[in-house]
Amino acid sequence: MQFEVWAPGAGSAALCTAGGRLPMERDPLREGWWTATASAVDGDRYGFSLDDGPVLPDPRSRRQPDGPDGESAVVDQDAYVWRTAWAGRGLPGAVLYELHIGTFTPEGTFDAAAGRLGRLVDLGITHVSVMPVCPFPGTHGWGYEGVSLWAVHEPYGGPDGLKRFVDTAHGLGLAVVLDVVHNHLGPSGNHLPAFGPYFTDTHHTPWGSAVNLDAPGSDEVRAYLLGSALAWLRDYRLDGLRLDAVHALADGRALTFLEELSTAVDALASELGRPLGLIAESDLCDPRTTTPRTEGGIGLHAQWNDDFHHALHTALTGESQGYYADFATAPLAALAKTVTRAFFHNGTYSSFRGRTHGRPVDATRTPAHRFVGYAQTHDQIGNRALGDRLATGLSPGLRACAAALVLTAPFVPMLFMGEEWGARTPWQFFTDHTDPELARAVREGRRREFAAHGWAVEDIPDPQDPATRDRSCLDWSEPEREPHARLYAWYRELIALRRSLPDLSDPDLASVRTAYDERARWIAWRRGDLRVVANLAGEPAAVPLGAGRGGRVLAAWEPAEAPGADGVLRLPAESCVVLADG
Repeated sequence: MQFEVWAPGAGSAALCTAGGRLPMERDPLREGWWTATASAVDGDRYGFSLDDGPVLPDPRSRRQPDGPDGESAVVDQDAYVWRTAWAGRGLPGAVLYELHIGTFTPEGTFDAAAGRLGRLVDLGITHVSVMPVCPFPGTHGWGYEGVSLWAVHEPYGGPDGLKRFVDTAHGLGLAVVLDVVHNHLGPSGNHLPAFGPYFTDTHHTPWGSAVNLDAPGSDEVRAYLLGSALAWLRDYRLDGLRLDAVHALADGRALTFLEELSTAVDALASELGRPLGLIAESDLCDPRTTTPRTEGGIGLHAQWNDDFHHALHTALTGESQGYYADFATAPLAALAKTVTRAFFHNGTYSSFRGRTHGRPVDATRTPAHRFVGYAQTHDQIGNRALGDRLATGLSPGLRACAAALVLTAPFVPMLFMGEEWGARTPWQFFTDHTDPELARAVREGRRREFAAHGWAVEDIPDPQDPATRDRSCLDWSEPEREPHARLYAWYRELIALRRSLPDLSDPDLASVRTAYDERARWIAWRRGDLRVVANLAGEPAAVPLGAGRGGRVLAAWEPAEAPGADGVLRLPAESCVVLADG
């Protein structure tokens, strides 16, 4: 087989295998590329040596059996026999479920996670959104400090483990989206700088030097990232990618990397004959992120809507620190604004940023499925000091209201694993760095960060302590007992309504109508012939819905009757209802 590597600054290159070192030749047609031909089969180890230096893993390695610092291994992508014929599943009408392979089960493997997917089908989930699976040092971690962007973390099960997981999901009718990180690589096990200008000091990011998307040599770096993205979709039959923090991609070129990526993915979808989606995490509140390229946008298919989350979170909890401050002044007004205009910050002043922020969404032209709405995510839980979920501080009734507001909002809804039964297990920040100095720096940095916000140092979980990861694993006995079983049934009922009632998946943002009372703490919205009302107060509410409306109750957390002739809905404290007209 042919081995190749891009190393434009090297004076010589060698392929290193069990059979010894084989000098590589310059590719006369591609500047900076080196090639060599050698016999190899699936599983054979190899690496590259530049200028007689140490053996390094292949930047395009498909497998790292001994971790990021070990030799690469050949992967025969055609060796796996797929069991499921899969036509794909698009984002419109989807219900997403974010999960982390390492904590979804105590075993922390693809195979163990696959064994639990039937529960998601029962719930009504359509798409599983898997957090990053690229290799990182150690066994356990969030995955956002991965390296070897073409490979699969070996402790999870490696390439074949991921294929088995996807195959199982498809066999159950579940699409699979994979979270990928293009804005930085981990600080440990990253050997890319030895090969070429993968990073640049032209820009700086929170993680240091930026990935080189626009400086000299960036053509090949962009090709590296594009090739990785397409390989995930093609070789592992994934249905889409979630793109981490695209606002941190420093890219000053006229044709941005994200436009190139969306173009390439759309072309691959056409070639494969099945839908493929790109979902951005973006802090910009810029509708151009998901505006089609033909209309001057970047052309990604959806983006996370943190504004919806922040408004909902403040309405439920009353928290007002940090970025919640912008939403906490009038949280129900903020929530109403997001469900009708997508972004709260659409050219408004942000006190957290100290400037105006965002750009308006044209609700008459932008379908609601361009946005993903949620009450919890890995970020919004794990980046809290104790990794505490909403279930820790909210009553069962308020958790039920959160479910109703997420699952009846116009956006594509997303749940974070365990949310559906009100999991009491935290989801904390954990690492497994093998470099003692890096481990110390991460531990002390985490404690320093939260000490500045008033937390006692001894209360901050040690990311390097294995117990921190173990505490973060789901307890699968919880959904079988109360009060978890009742909440699970509520989520299941709401998802079934969303699937059966076209009004709840209607993508027309402009048609959503809202009403709320900030002081009385109730909010309502109309979607077609349906009305959703949530009373967040600790006392019953009388909600005026309009005389003569009548209607019937489709779902209610606590017993409730449809409005009488006076059009007033009387709703118990901390409860919610879905009503149909007529």
